[in-house]
Amino acid sequence: METQIHGALVDVAGVGALLVGPSGIGKSECALELIRRGHRLVADDLVRLRPSADGQRLLGTAPELIRHFIEVRGIGILYVPDVYGEQAVTSESEVALLIRLEAWSRDTHYERVGLERAMESVAGVKVPSLVLSVRPAANMATLVEVAARDFVQRRTGMSAAQLIDERILRSRSIVLGAAKEAGP
Repeated sequence: METQIHGALVDVAGVGALLVGPSGIGKSECALELIRRGHRLVADDLVRLRPSADGQRLLGTAPELIRHFIEVRGIGILYVPDVYGEQAVTSESEVALLIRLEAWSRDTHYERVGLERAMESVAGVKVPSLVLSVRPAANMATLVEVAARDFVQRRTGMSAAQLIDERILRSRSIVLGAAKEAGP
């Protein structure tokens, strides 16, 4: 089942990061900064999504008409290969991570530890997702890069959140063990 979504898809060091959020939130600007840093644009504005043949992965591409173009408010439409070279684009990527960009709100709870990743179903495929709050002076491209690196680490079984959780539990058990030895 193929679907289309408003967003930007960028291959960030081998991790397909699908940026979604309301119009004007900064998806294309974030994608442009990622391209400037050496990552590759897959699609901007409209992303076509379909499950892989085995149904386990989500694949994304751009419609042929707008493939490799990016629209930047205030500048207009750019053809990425002309501006950054052919290496700055790719035709398809697995969507490994869905990143929701939203305007920061004092009343919204944002993930602070990250023991578990939320999952969202897109075109019938479950994809890890997270929400990043857009605020003045926030560097969204850096946050997306970090999210992609964290995704790779988690896929290999390493998670900073799990590591700190284990350290806290181990520390707590040492303290409790010392208290038992000391007696009443």
